[in-house]
Amino acid sequence: MLVRLSLAFKRMAVKITIVGGGTGSFVALSGLKKLPYELAALVTVSDDGGSTGRLRDEFGFLPVGDLRQCIAALADEEKDRYLTRLLLYRFTKGKGLKGHNLGNLILTALSDIYGSETKALEIVNAIFHLKGKVFPISLTPVKLVATYSSGQRIISEHQMEEYGLKEGERIVKLEVTPPAVISPLAKKVILESNYIIFGPGDLFGSTIANLVIDKVKETLIKTKARLIMIMNLMTLKSQTGGMTAKDHLVTLEKYLGRPLDYIIINSQPISQEVKEWYRQQGERPVEDDLGKDKRVIRAALIDEKRYQKSSADPLKRSLLRHHPFKLAMVISGIVEENE
Repeated sequence: MLVRLSLAFKRMAVKITIVGGGTGSFVALSGLKKLPYELAALVTVSDDGGSTGRLRDEFGFLPVGDLRQCIAALADEEKDRYLTRLLLYRFTKGKGLKGHNLGNLILTALSDIYGSETKALEIVNAIFHLKGKVFPISLTPVKLVATYSSGQRIISEHQMEEYGLKEGERIVKLEVTPPAVISPLAKKVILESNYIIFGPGDLFGSTIANLVIDKVKETLIKTKARLIMIMNLMTLKSQTGGMTAKDHLVTLEKYLGRPLDYIIINSQPISQEVKEWYRQQGERPVEDDLGKDKRVIRAALIDEKRYQKSSADPLKRSLLRHHPFKLAMVISGIVEENE
């Protein structure tokens, strides 16, 4: 009994931080919150599409969509399952309301009432009894600026999503405008973390979008945390078309400025039906060409349940996703190996 209590206490002290965007962070946090770790999510401030983009343009606050997804993932399902459903509810009709997410409206309203996104998040943390903390990577809303190997330059994450990469074309540089610096709380979280996880999610739009904020890279180089990458299941036509797992890895490490300690990649076969659906979108499974790299952990990670998006959601969403608990078990194994 004493040994179990000691181990439980030890795990409680482990601080795990997810750096990313909405859906990918939602999946990872949903599994990890069931384990006794101290969790935090650092979220991009560059989202400018859909409900989030509309609210950002009208109110001028930080984009709330990715924040809301992380809050929903960390909410206590036993105590607040009804509130959690409200956070994720999307209006399917109503002039001016169709397409909006109720959670986005709640966060925007709290920011407007208290004049601070930080204060709004503090209140939400208390209301929903979150099993972790959620912070924006910066307090300045930004737009992504992507430069392509063809010389093309696109401003806005939403416009990047609309752009289809040409054969052999790659994103060679990602920046933000206006200049933005890491928030004090985000910096503190990174420096105090034991493990920092990047992905799953859009490589450029969700993950690297955080790393191009001023002082984030420098802070990640300083932290003693072990760095973990969760490799995406599929390529994304607008960002990573034609990229293999090694391409993803090399690109992420370039923006990190240091090597990763672990790379988690799926080894479970993907059905022909799902692959055909993605093929029609110009996308395919991320090819595992990582060979015998000792940092690589291969595991069956696919969630067999297909994601169904709301008819009012105008944005493209992933059909195939990682299974939250399968991911959590692999990450738990990494922690057990090191603690």
